Amino acid sequence: MPRFQSVISRIVFLHVVAVAITSILMSLALSWLLSYATDNIHNKSMQEQAMAVGDHLSAFPDGKLKLYLPLDLVGLYSQPYGRYAYAVVDDRGTVLFSSREDHAALFPADPRGASTAFLQQRRGGATMSGASVRRTIDGHTVWIQAGEDLANRDVLTDDIVADFYRSVGWITLPILLVLLMADIAIFRRALRPLREASEIAEHIGPSKPGVRLPTGEMPREVRPLVSAVNQGLDRLEEGFRIQRDFTADAAHELRTPLTVLRTRIDLLEDQGMRQALLHNVDGMAHIIGQLLDIAELDTLVIDPEQKADLHAVATEVAEFVAPLALAQGKDVALSGPEQPVWVRGNPEMLGRAILNLAENAINHTAAGSTVEFVVEENGTVSVLDQGPGIGEDERNLIFRRFWRRDRRKHGSTGLGLSIVQRIAELHAADVTVENRKPKGARFSLKCVPLARRPA
Repeated sequence: MPRFQSVISRIVFLHVVAVAITSILMSLALSWLLSYATDNIHNKSMQEQAMAVGDHLSAFPDGKLKLYLPLDLVGLYSQPYGRYAYAVVDDRGTVLFSSREDHAALFPADPRGASTAFLQQRRGGATMSGASVRRTIDGHTVWIQAGEDLANRDVLTDDIVADFYRSVGWITLPILLVLLMADIAIFRRALRPLREASEIAEHIGPSKPGVRLPTGEMPREVRPLVSAVNQGLDRLEEGFRIQRDFTADAAHELRTPLTVLRTRIDLLEDQGMRQALLHNVDGMAHIIGQLLDIAELDTLVIDPEQKADLHAVATEVAEFVAPLALAQGKDVALSGPEQPVWVRGNPEMLGRAILNLAENAINHTAAGSTVEFVVEENGTVSVLDQGPGIGEDERNLIFRRFWRRDRRKHGSTGLGLSIVQRIAELHAADVTVENRKPKGARFSLKCVPLARRPA
């Protein structure tokens, strides 16, 4: 199983890795820049201190050099303070002046070449870092050394250098979180056309073969895939059309031979044989009629402005099937409100759906029982029988085309309930089934009631 099945999760994970690596590299780069800037400030400060000491050097009449420091510099280089030190060295390496207790040079290895040199000298556990500046006074060339004990560097600089990574970590974490939230919002917006296309794709099926995925706002990288899917749907729709046309054409072509066959059967002298053959012809005609209904429903579009009186439709169906039920020793009952029950839909198609429910109920109701039609004011019509009921494992099968509980039983094609389901889909209605007690089933067709009754 892939670790990341979501495109957003993959992009966010890779972005987190990229941001983490960038943060580490940025921290290292900033640390180096900070250290570089600190060293530059330190070197410049030491150079200025050396030049300040040199400004107070002068020569006696006998040629010897003398050094008089003002009180502020004396305090700066005092031993109790112990942070800064200076030394003046001549061209022979002799230390002329020094603020150290041992009167030694700060940097014995001073090359005394360039006009300014930046040096470091480690003694014991301390490191002295500073500058050496060349100065010529009355013909005497000396090198003035000024240094700082790094163990006593400015507290602020020490804190910045020592806690830099921790500070950068605290800064990077909220930045990373903000970037993650921004990335998720950006990615979700960028992938919104894909989500909308997936929602549209959920409605693609045999009942809606003409639905296509939009390509206008689709990302350029995904557009070829969406176009290929649409082309595949075009081929599927063409296949459905060919199959539908074949079914309709075959059903139409079979009607004429059946009519001729019926005419010839009527000429038979054997009464029993004639009745048996006519019964078979009626069954075949019923199947052909249902096939034509299916072909018609596959291309039917319901006008949203159409309305139907559900009570009147159910009454018409009950009157139509009553002779059939009475011929089999079964009764038909109709109950409901006296006033019209207006719903959205095509009256003829709703009548076909109720008729199929009624025929199904008559076929499964035992002789001497009653098939009931119940119309409710909320736009629901129910057909109740007293048959064996519907098992839980059959609830999802009974609406499939050509499904029958007992295929050896004659007189059932398995198309009636699938026609009811298709008509319900076209009307945005719901078909439900539940068992009755002690026996029987209740099929209900819940239509969309009108907000107000038509005048």
